[in-house]
Amino acid sequence: MPYNYAFPKFQIGKTFATPGALALGVDLSAYLRRHHHGDWGEELCAEDKQANEDALKFGTRLLSCYRTPAGDRLYIITEHDRNTTTILLPSEY
Repeated sequence: MPYNYAFPKFQIGKTFATPGALALGVDLSAYLRRHHHGDWGEELCAEDKQANEDALKFGTRLLSCYRTPAGDRLYIITEHDRNTTTILLPSEY
């Protein structure tokens, strides 16, 4: 599915990254941009991606999951109220 990176799909609020996510040494902004524009990542199943699409309509939490070039998994979670978005490792969830 193509993503339109010119138009974000939702507000992300204040953005935070955990120590583990920062320690990966990757450009977290690239993953945040994907999340912000509705590219939920290659690590989510179709049902979880659909849950995110539903969350856009009903105002519930959004979750993306990406795989870094080194093979690490990275979560990005935007809370239901869209006031905060956190980038973290699955072990920090």
